[in-house]
Amino acid sequence: MSEEVPVLVLSGITKTFGNVIANNAVTLEVRRGEIVGLLGENGAGKTTLMNVLFGLYRADEGTILVEGKQIHVTSTADAISLGIGMVQQHSHAVERHTVLDNLLLGLPGSNGLLDKTSALQRLKEIGDAYGLRLDPARPVHTLAVGERQRLDIIRALFRRARVLILDEPTSVLTPQEVEGLFSALRALKADGVGIIFISHKLNEVRAITDRVVVMRRGEVVAGVDNDDTVTNLSLATMMCGHEPERVVRVPHQIGDPRLVARGIELDSHGSQSPLPINLTIHSGEILGIAGVSGNGQVALAEAIAGVKLPRHGSVSIDGVSIDNPSPAVMQKAGLAFIPEDRIGAGFVGPMALKDNMVLSRFSDAPFSRKGWINWKNILDFANMQIAEYDIRPPDPRMPVGLMSGGNQQKAIVARELAFEPRVLIIAQPTRGLDVSAIAFVHRSLMRLRDSGCAIMLISDDLDEIFQLSDRVAVMYENSVVWETPIETATVSTVGLAMNGSLPTQDAAA
Repeated sequence: MSEEVPVLVLSGITKTFGNVIANNAVTLEVRRGEIVGLLGENGAGKTTLMNVLFGLYRADEGTILVEGKQIHVTSTADAISLGIGMVQQHSHAVERHTVLDNLLLGLPGSNGLLDKTSALQRLKEIGDAYGLRLDPARPVHTLAVGERQRLDIIRALFRRARVLILDEPTSVLTPQEVEGLFSALRALKADGVGIIFISHKLNEVRAITDRVVVMRRGEVVAGVDNDDTVTNLSLATMMCGHEPERVVRVPHQIGDPRLVARGIELDSHGSQSPLPINLTIHSGEILGIAGVSGNGQVALAEAIAGVKLPRHGSVSIDGVSIDNPSPAVMQKAGLAFIPEDRIGAGFVGPMALKDNMVLSRFSDAPFSRKGWINWKNILDFANMQIAEYDIRPPDPRMPVGLMSGGNQQKAIVARELAFEPRVLIIAQPTRGLDVSAIAFVHRSLMRLRDSGCAIMLISDDLDEIFQLSDRVAVMYENSVVWETPIETATVSTVGLAMNGSLPTQDAAA
């Protein structure tokens, strides 16, 4: 096979959903040993195009060639057999199976038996080489969202595909782990694998790709070599069609303590907190919580929000201790919670967007009066949020489960911020969002902070932590191990603390 023949060619791919054109005659080429960045706003059609390639959708029109041969992909099994691997935004691992079982799923084995010994050795090699580690015996249903994405990355590396699609693969990794993943991608590139890298982290796109293709509203609008002329601003402008806004945190005077958590002892997947957690967030302050996914951030957020009670500890808002906390009780106390698992914990997938937008407030004014639901007010509220956050498609009756991950995230952020909470706990607020939506969410968080809201920001994106936070606290193994004002923090020290290698600086009070 000639080296000049591209490893992958998508030609004239068109895919529609009813009246919505998700892909309009899209053509994309990937050469052997090339990493192509695929960029675009939420709803631009990137994920739909990759789902066509991976057999999750069937194109209405167009052809696919792998190494010069036309192929027909009707299922994910077809794609895998043809050497196409994909790490998706949302994990599709089998929850009742272990990590090891999921790695072996679909492999033929030898003489009817699966080679678990070789699989364990390969898993160890991936962990040692790239810093991507998971307990092979751990059931998938006990994994946090970030850990499930890590499993999908491991599975992609495990199968050595000729064409590898990575859809937001670094959103749950530390800076050190990102470098490990990039080392793996460079090694795969050297072996001739063609890689499609989808990300909203433009620094990473510039660091790892050879070429960048930009989509907007279902069409390819630009394709450029990733050379010295490419900047974050030029890429963002191509994506949006205009120069995007960047929100800058302006230090200001914080108020009195608003959210106080004392002696919180977590119990996450059988692992308890080595040290009780004590946190205070003041009115008009953002406390950023950093940490490798699975180190207790989700458990801490759920404990404070009343979703799952901690083993020990107490929570108070504005000096009033919350007895017998529950989501409803905490909501009435002025706390809003945006979980990282938007479908599993934030929305009901089959339910219409308009109904999800008032999911916990059906019985409150103006959506209900004397037991009667006001459907017009619900529809008006949903349409207002759709317009303000540019949620696509702009159909309040569409089931949330059929929307892209980025638009689901826009919707849940819109829902909670609309009710002006006094305390906001928000996990992964911009995961999967495009640059325009990120700016909107960041601007909204700054407005809430400046109005006196106390915000706990849990994010795997250190750039976001540093951009928005007044203080940063790092979690490791279910405890807060380091805390400091943002002005005295660095990416290096925070990254070390996330891996359990504490900086020499004493933790702040």
